[in-house]
Amino acid sequence: MAKYKIGYTTGVFDMFHIGHLNILKRAKEQCDFLIVGVSTDENVFAYKGHLPVVPYKDRAAIVASIKYVDKVVPQESMDKLKAWKVLKFDVLFHGDDWKGSKMYNDVEATLKKLGVSVVFLPHTEGVSTTLLKEKIKKL
Repeated sequence: MAKYKIGYTTGVFDMFHIGHLNILKRAKEQCDFLIVGVSTDENVFAYKGHLPVVPYKDRAAIVASIKYVDKVVPQESMDKLKAWKVLKFDVLFHGDDWKGSKMYNDVEATLKKLGVSVVFLPHTEGVSTTLLKEKIKKL
């Protein structure tokens, strides 16, 4: 039986790869119902300064087709409290490459006051969208 009832994780999920799949699988192993916030193109541009390679509509469709995912929602803001107010998840999952960052220390403190856990999942070494883009440039 899963430890949590409703889990939430977010990401761009651009150029979907095994690291993305691993995060979704590991999150689903710990909750009964997994909601995934896929960053909109506008949100990605706002915090990364560039658009994703794959448009939002396609990225959301890909993520929605994964068997570990129960629901996909647009992530229009990086504000996890705003997402919680709508989705009422009891755990937020994120890759451990963000653990200890100012942003996630603040997120953890805010959500803890609401009884929401933050679980950092292992990052898959050697794979990322950035690395894929670099490999493609070398082809």
